[in-house]
Amino acid sequence: MKALLLDSNHDVLHETLEAAGITCTKAWNWTQQDLLKALPEFEIIVLRSRLTFNENLLNTCKSLKIIARVGAGMEAIDTRFANSKGIYCLSVPEGNRDAVAEHALGMLLMLLNKLHTAHSEVCQGIWKRAENRGTELNSLSVGIVGFGNTGQRFSALLKGFGCKQYIVDPYQKPSPNSGLQTLSISDLTQVADVVSLHIPYNSETHYIINDAFIHRMKNPFYLINTSRGACADTGALVRGLKSGKIRGLCLDVIEYEAVDFNSNQSIHSEQYDFLKRDARVVMSPHIAGWTHESNYKMSRGIALKIIEALKNPA
Repeated sequence: MKALLLDSNHDVLHETLEAAGITCTKAWNWTQQDLLKALPEFEIIVLRSRLTFNENLLNTCKSLKIIARVGAGMEAIDTRFANSKGIYCLSVPEGNRDAVAEHALGMLLMLLNKLHTAHSEVCQGIWKRAENRGTELNSLSVGIVGFGNTGQRFSALLKGFGCKQYIVDPYQKPSPNSGLQTLSISDLTQVADVVSLHIPYNSETHYIINDAFIHRMKNPFYLINTSRGACADTGALVRGLKSGKIRGLCLDVIEYEAVDFNSNQSIHSEQYDFLKRDARVVMSPHIAGWTHESNYKMSRGIALKIIEALKNPA
C-alpha cells in the first residue's frame, strides 16, 4: 500500500503509517505537474490544502482508496463524488479544536482590551489610558454558531469568564444539563454582543454573515471568524464597521485567501485595505489551528484513522 503525502506535517504521520506497513512518499517539494502525473499510482493521498480534489481530478486517481486531510474542513475535496467511487474521505477535526478555541478567545480578549492598539502606541512612547479602556468579557453575551469540536471547546473556555452563552446549530445540540441555551440564528441577532463562527464552509454557510444579518443585530457586536473567509461577506463587514453596527472583527480567515493556505497572499482589494487600516480589526494568517500541539495531534490522528479504515474496508 502506497501513500502520497502532499504537504509537510509532523514526522509522527509518516512514522505511524510506515510502522503499519504503508510506504510513504513525501511530495511537498514536488511541482504541481509532477504531483498530477503521480496521483494515479497511489492508494492513499494525504493533504492539507495544496490541491482541490474535484470530480475531474478524482477521476485521474485510478488506485485511490483513501483521501485524508490533516485538518477539519473538507471543502477542497468533492466528498460526495469520492464516496460514490468508494473512496474513504477522512479528516481530523478533533486534532486542532483546542488550538482554534484558544486562538478565538485570545483574539477576542486582545480586541476587547485594545491590546494591539496599546502595544503599538507604547512602542512609540505614547501612553493613552482612558482611550484604551477595555471591556470585560463577562459583561457580554456570546453567540456560538456551530457546536462541533471547536464550538464546544470555545464554549468550555468561556465558562470560566461567566458570560452568557447562546448556541446556534441545527445539527448538534448541547446536553440538557449544560445550562446552555439553543437559539435560531434569527433569534441570536436579538441577544448577542459577540458572534463566533465555528462552522464548516458549504452552501448553507456561504455568507452566513451578510448585510441582512448585520442589519438585524439589535446590539453593536464583535465578530470572530476562525472558520472560513467566505462564511462572511467582506463587503458587509466593512459596511458594518463604517455604520457602527460592528464593534470589532477578529479574523483568522479572510475571503480572499488562496486555496493553498501556506502560500503568500497577494491581495488587491479596497475592502481588505480598509480592514488593514481599521484599529477595530485583528487579523491573523489562518493560524488558529496551527500550534505545535495540534500539529502532532492532527498528524497522529489522521494516520490512525487511515490505518483503521484499511482494517475495515467498505
